[in-house]
Amino acid sequence: MELAKIGATPKGGVCRLTLTDLDKQGRDLVLRWAEEAGMTVTIDKIGNGFMRRAGRNNSLPPIMTGSHIDTQPTGGKFDGNYGVLAGLEVVRTLNDLCIETEAPIEVAFWTNEEGSRFVPVMMGSGVFAKAFTLEHAYAATDTEGKTVKGELERIGYIGTQEPGDHPIGAYFETHIEQGPVLEDNNKTIGVVSGVLGIRWFDCTVTGMEAHAGPTPMALRKDALLAATHIMQDVVAAAHRHPPHGRGTVGMVQVFPNSRNVIPGSVKFSIDLRNSTDVLVDKMADEVKAFAAKVAKEHRVDVKIELVSSYNAIAFHPDCVDAVGRAAKKLGYSNMPAVSGAGHDAVYMAKLAPAGMIFIPCKDGISHNEIEDAKPEHITAGCNVLLHAMLERAGVV
Repeated sequence: MELAKIGATPKGGVCRLTLTDLDKQGRDLVLRWAEEAGMTVTIDKIGNGFMRRAGRNNSLPPIMTGSHIDTQPTGGKFDGNYGVLAGLEVVRTLNDLCIETEAPIEVAFWTNEEGSRFVPVMMGSGVFAKAFTLEHAYAATDTEGKTVKGELERIGYIGTQEPGDHPIGAYFETHIEQGPVLEDNNKTIGVVSGVLGIRWFDCTVTGMEAHAGPTPMALRKDALLAATHIMQDVVAAAHRHPPHGRGTVGMVQVFPNSRNVIPGSVKFSIDLRNSTDVLVDKMADEVKAFAAKVAKEHRVDVKIELVSSYNAIAFHPDCVDAVGRAAKKLGYSNMPAVSGAGHDAVYMAKLAPAGMIFIPCKDGISHNEIEDAKPEHITAGCNVLLHAMLERAGVV
């Protein structure tokens, strides 16, 4: 609640865009809390922050947790922020109980996870994992032409460590679910097995615009009519591949968009997701085959172009099991879960064993000022994180 005061909005949310003055205030506060907990701080060249609690054997790679503290323009208090503060609470608990771990414990906050001011999303963790270069990230600009590098320098968060020159023994991330599944099943903990694979396409259907009155139905080349059939198959493809199939059409542009003109061209987005790349690619192949059939039947041209692709991520079985064991040990109701959204853990899973912990959020709502979570669920997720991290770090 204290962190949420920085960038607080009238509707109870938070607007703390990455690398703004408000982001600097948020970073400063989190680092002050870390230092008060006796942690040492390292900042790398993309502004990622690493807060370390020493272990008995500091030559071992740290057991890390973390997330992000930047928000959407109309964001909530918990998305990302909860994962960072849960990590600090783990450290405070270890301090309170005078527990020494074999390996060091680290808490990270990653730069520009949201991607609402600069793209690409998950920028800090992506640079750390070498998914793209530091130079590429530095050159990104916002709507005012300000660059990532310039803003990092301005707020004083361009560190000296090379991104990625920082070992990780294992990585855990605690997060609100951002969906309604846990709440719908009345479960406290989601044991996250992985992140859905994503394929984004642009589909363009080209027919022939003509007058809505004089043109008989049988002689039309109605691009919108054909497009609606394909749109329905995008949703149907998800239903054909449960339980994790997702199919969404979220953007539609109709030309010429006139009341009494048969649409001559329609461009729309296709978002397909599933738990494995095999399944999401099968969904895409089915939609493309159906679109070809529609094109022939409606005498229109259909072009489907891939615009973005993210592979499915399976988290490490040892980390997934550690989360499940912790939830069971503590007596929390739990269920297997998958993440339909991207998180920094996606990139960390490429570098080290990784896992995630989900807790419910009210009505499954996130990226919204009314985003909310119950204190008892927040506590439960933090407790599971503590025990999962201790299992990996070892207790002296």
